[in-house]
Amino acid sequence: MRVSSGVSAAFLVKKVQPEYPEKARRDHIQGTVTLHAVINTTSDITELQTISGDPVLAEAAISAVKQWKYKPYLLQGEPVEVDTQIQVNFILAQK
Repeated sequence: MRVSSGVSAAFLVKKVQPEYPEKARRDHIQGTVTLHAVINTTSDITELQTISGDPVLAEAAISAVKQWKYKPYLLQGEPVEVDTQIQVNFILAQK
C-alpha cells in the first residue's frame, strides 16, 4: 500500500539521526535526501533506494534510516506492507 511521507512519519517510533559525513561538512554540502522505502508487515524497512540528493549525503541517510522502526500500518485490522518516501535533511550548523 502506498502512503505519503507524512503518514509514514506519523508511524515512526525510533529515529536514528544520520552522522554528517566529514567530506560533506568540509565541502559545505547540505540539502535533502529523498529515499524510496518499503516497510514490511513487521515494521522493518526491507527496501531502501535513493531517489534524489547528494550521493555523499545519501549514504549517511541510508545508514541511519535502515535503523528506523515503525508501528505497523493496519488496514482493516491487519498489518500491511507500506511503500513510501522518506526525506532526510542535512543542514550545517552556523558558527
